Amino acid sequence: MKKNIKEMDKGNPVALIPLFVFLVLYLGMGIYFSMQGVEMAFYQFPAPIAALVGIVVAFLMGSGSMEERVSSFVKGAGENNVIIMCMIYLLAGAFSTVSQAVGGVDATVNLGLSIIPSQFLLPGLFLIAAFIATAMGTSMGTIGAVVPIAVGIASKAALPLPLTIGAVIGGAMFGDNLSIISDTTIAATQTQGVEMRDKFKMNLLIVLPAAILTLVFLFFSGETAVQASQYSYELIKVVPYIAVLFFALIGVNVFMVLFGGMLLSGLIGIVFGDFTFIAMAQEAYAGFNSMTEVFFLSMFAGGLAAMIRKEGGLQYLIYTISSKINSSKGAELGIAALVSVTDVCTANNTVAIIISGPLAKNIAIENDVDLRRSASLLDIFACVWQGIIPYGAQILLAGSLAKISPIQIIPNLHYNFLVLLAGLLAIYFAFPSAEKLFDKKAPAQQNKTA
Repeated sequence: MKKNIKEMDKGNPVALIPLFVFLVLYLGMGIYFSMQGVEMAFYQFPAPIAALVGIVVAFLMGSGSMEERVSSFVKGAGENNVIIMCMIYLLAGAFSTVSQAVGGVDATVNLGLSIIPSQFLLPGLFLIAAFIATAMGTSMGTIGAVVPIAVGIASKAALPLPLTIGAVIGGAMFGDNLSIISDTTIAATQTQGVEMRDKFKMNLLIVLPAAILTLVFLFFSGETAVQASQYSYELIKVVPYIAVLFFALIGVNVFMVLFGGMLLSGLIGIVFGDFTFIAMAQEAYAGFNSMTEVFFLSMFAGGLAAMIRKEGGLQYLIYTISSKINSSKGAELGIAALVSVTDVCTANNTVAIIISGPLAKNIAIENDVDLRRSASLLDIFACVWQGIIPYGAQILLAGSLAKISPIQIIPNLHYNFLVLLAGLLAIYFAFPSAEKLFDKKAPAQQNKTA
């Protein structure tokens, strides 16, 4: 391992300055306005403008011709995963707006409040989000489908909105982390050369205590919920949400799920006279417009991350972390830190795993860390930070749909913080033991030269 470290490119720490400019400006302005008592403090200085300032700094500091810098930015902004996220934003916004216009959100909320005891509302939202995300393999699609319902439940049951949205995000990240069709699971298992079922076993044992503790906390937090004796609803207007959940669970593409839900809501609205076809189109477009801020921020963050990577900022972080490793436990901490800082820099957990995965595999093999364990750590810590950073796609989408600042949601991400603790404890106590959990070593470790 030491030989490999010596041969590594040390990177360029100065390349990280644009990222720090963005974060300091975005968080600093929000904190300043909060201290001034301004409402919606973190919306006073638009996040995309803060990102744009960081991009300008990156352009001024960048190497190569201006055409090369522009090309690097455009490739990052138009990267496949970034465009996928942006399309999900648009479809989720359209589905939410059209469903709300037809009365689908109110109907679904009232149905839920009629059949679920008040104390189980918050744990129920967590479990529903976890179940859908596990089936769909995407936390984004889950948040887009469930958050509008959660907003209505929070309002009518007098539950704190940030706490309710935090429960949905936690469940979505739990399911995304474990799903065998999730991009993060596929990336983690493929880069480490392990079977999905083996990674699932290891992963589940690490995160399950955090999920159970979260459910217990949410159960007692739900004691303040208020329920009326009777809620009215039209079952037909609940059908789009039932359809979205059904098709998500059977594995239909998230684009088709959200578009189909929007179309079904619109058709029900037209048939029952809630609005015309033109009005439906206008509502869908209004949903697109509601996602403008998060759309731009995601593209800007993708472009900024690409420029930082090109200038060696990410490589510097990788080198710094790798050079500190000298034991199996240190290797596991290094893998966790490696994917964590990569996700903070890229705001994309799948990309973070793809970038960190090959080096993590080398670290694991050289320091006798089971690759099924390294795959689990990659996925867990990437999902933890993706669900916490205020400019991450998941929390931005949830905040946009709920019309609250991501900063208000972060203190209520109980599952994310508990799973972070669970991951660190799993490393410290070497739990669960791969030797006891599996009959043999991972295929790539049966021969260290693999």
